[in-house]
Amino acid sequence: MDVVVLFRPTGPKELELVKESGWRRWPPRLPDQPIFYPVTNEDYAVQIARDWNVPESGAGYVTRFHVKASFMERYPVKTVGAKIHTEWWVPAEDLEALNDNIVGHIEVIHEFLA
Repeated sequence: MDVVVLFRPTGPKELELVKESGWRRWPPRLPDQPIFYPVTNEDYAVQIARDWNVPESGAGYVTRFHVKASFMERYPVKTVGAKIHTEWWVPAEDLEALNDNIVGHIEVIHEFLA
């Protein structure tokens, strides 16, 4: 099975919800979050977790997870800054389907603390 590797910078509240899912699912988006945007590379995820999540919530984490490539190919990759600032844009209403296509577990690969 072909998979795509995705990275997600996250704060402690979202990470706790992922943990409660058995490290298998992302929580539903809040009303002001119409897009779930995992990023395409570890360096960009580190920047967000370290430079945004830590000041915002006291901790930042980089997670890595795998999703079936056949599922992800329907979503665009957007460049939102420099060349490394690339994200998958998945509408919030498709998040449950994305969760159903995760292969394995969501894992924490970096932790940054204030």
